Amino acid sequence: MPKMKTNRSAAKRFRKSGSGSFRRRRAFSSHILTKKSRKRKRRLRKPTSVSQADTKRVKRLLGR
Repeated sequence: MPKMKTNRSAAKRFRKSGSGSFRRRRAFSSHILTKKSRKRKRRLRKPTSVSQADTKRVKRLLGR
């Protein structure tokens, strides 16, 4: 059976953390920033973890 190809778009969006969970960037931080509060924009800068429901899908896309 051939090796499974990694989905390259997913590889650029997700990183595996040391504990084995996956990290992702937050949505809604690229444009229309004037109406968002300073506090909200600051929170959007920080990465967050992928939810438990989506972890299986991310693993499959990354070929792990």
